[in-house]
Amino acid sequence: MVTQTQAAVADVLAELAALEDPKIRAVNERHGDDHGVNLTRLRAVAKRLKTDQDLAGRLWTTGDTAARLVAILISRPRAYRADELDAMLRDARVPKVHGWLLSYVVRKSPHVEELRVLWFDDPDPVVASAGWALTSDRVARAPDGLDLTGLLDRIEADMRDAPERLQWAMNECLATIGIHHPELRARAIDIGERLEVLKDYPTPAGCTSPFAPVWIGEMVRRQALAPAPSARS
Repeated sequence: MVTQTQAAVADVLAELAALEDPKIRAVNERHGDDHGVNLTRLRAVAKRLKTDQDLAGRLWTTGDTAARLVAILISRPRAYRADELDAMLRDARVPKVHGWLLSYVVRKSPHVEELRVLWFDDPDPVVASAGWALTSDRVARAPDGLDLTGLLDRIEADMRDAPERLQWAMNECLATIGIHHPELRARAIDIGERLEVLKDYPTPAGCTSPFAPVWIGEMVRRQALAPAPSARS
């Protein structure tokens, strides 16, 4: 007997299959994402479904990338245990699924710091990249207790030869330190200039280069131009 949830899973999979566009899939596959659904339409599917933790779990277990993206959007982040999120992250090999899981679920979880520590030194570079991404969040928002100099030491030693996704996450952490911590800015820029990671990365007009010295310089410039907060009356 087919349950109501099983029927809902089948309906969502059929709807996503109908939205599949070969041209979108071809573009996504160049970035490692194996789906061809326009993300605006995918978000509309999730919006109609609303938050549904049970359905989210069933969609995740299908292993289908588009279904997993919907699952993330209809999840209740605080409902997941730390071990569940750890297993999901390790299974989320597709870059878009990995990124959305971090952004929409892990970062809103009460277990975020526990997972940051767990993942930071993981031997799997994709898992470790998640730990570094969460560390960048702390560098910007809650740096107390972090060894920022030690992070720069690690970046200086390991970033140049790190696998791509870990390298990107370490580079983001380097830039974040330089942007938010003026006392370490010169060293962060120096590390970026010497390692030259992403120096030649093609950057569209109007976008900021991911090359850390340029990224730091541009964000610091914007900070200087931002109006100072007004005093309370």
